[in-house]
Amino acid sequence: MSIAQEKGMIGVVGATGLVGSEILRILEERGVTAQQLSLFASSDSAGELYSFGGEELEVRELSHEGLAEMDFALFAVNATIAERFIPRAKEAGVIVIDSSERYRLDDSVPLVVPEVNGELLSSSPALISSPSSLTAQLLPVLAVLHRKAPLKRVVASTYQAVSGAGKAAMDELWEQTRAVFTQQPIEFEEFQYQIAFNCIPQVDLFLEDGYTKEEARVVDESRKVLDIPGLPITVTAVRVPVFHGHAESVNVEFDAPISVDEAVALLSAQPGIEIASHPEDLPLQTDIATKDSIAVGRVRRDPTVPSGLHLWIVADNLRKGAALNVVQILERLVECRSDQNASAPS
Repeated sequence: MSIAQEKGMIGVVGATGLVGSEILRILEERGVTAQQLSLFASSDSAGELYSFGGEELEVRELSHEGLAEMDFALFAVNATIAERFIPRAKEAGVIVIDSSERYRLDDSVPLVVPEVNGELLSSSPALISSPSSLTAQLLPVLAVLHRKAPLKRVVASTYQAVSGAGKAAMDELWEQTRAVFTQQPIEFEEFQYQIAFNCIPQVDLFLEDGYTKEEARVVDESRKVLDIPGLPITVTAVRVPVFHGHAESVNVEFDAPISVDEAVALLSAQPGIEIASHPEDLPLQTDIATKDSIAVGRVRRDPTVPSGLHLWIVADNLRKGAALNVVQILERLVECRSDQNASAPS
């Protein structure tokens, strides 16, 4: 059963934001009808009209009463709002998929990347957490290789688009770029430093150990999703002057040998991954926008360790990194519910 065949109501919370809007685009592509949807946002956006499937949907102000009418709620809001509304939605029997960081490391809540640990959805949990965009694009690649040769150590550097910080951050990059070319003063508010024509090696706040919250987030989420609590993984997160698409330079060391040809063959066979087998075929952030796939290139041997590879991984952070993962979780839940109904005694 597809989402379009599911008779339950789907609420998109944060529907007017970047991720929420992308969720709606994907649902429309999946054939979901306007009659299946309710759009929720803050009071500032309530009453706005959103075109969907040839019809217009009015945005509703987010409320406990409105959520209680839903069968599924897809949350694309910050952790504070998620914490305020999700418990009551669960009490009302709503199945919640949350893209905020609020419940990601809660031991009682499954953190799911469907290609990696989608089997956790077979128990039909009431609340499922979706990881950060960096984790969502990294782990489908690592999981494929891990099944062939166990991971020993992972070192990643990220090159993150400003859309990951929201629409205001995108506007700031645009205004600063225009200011540079027109020789106007550079103003910044969303970032502590100029982002136009610059790279900022800080994403989110610093922790006491010198890492940022973003870097720690990827480490903790990766260990949980892969179910490798002690996985040695370290990350450096960098914000770059790109509007859409996160890139990751990843060095992976394995417990057993895995050749470049083996890695390319395994990744090529994995749905949702585009592999560039020729060194000059470069996955670029400018090419990945609006795509569902994860692009992998620059696959090469690391000669400094017995069994190591270098990888370059690119994905649309709003789509594959956020919205699509949420929708894929919903699709898997619908499939599980259909299978359970089919197997139930009549």
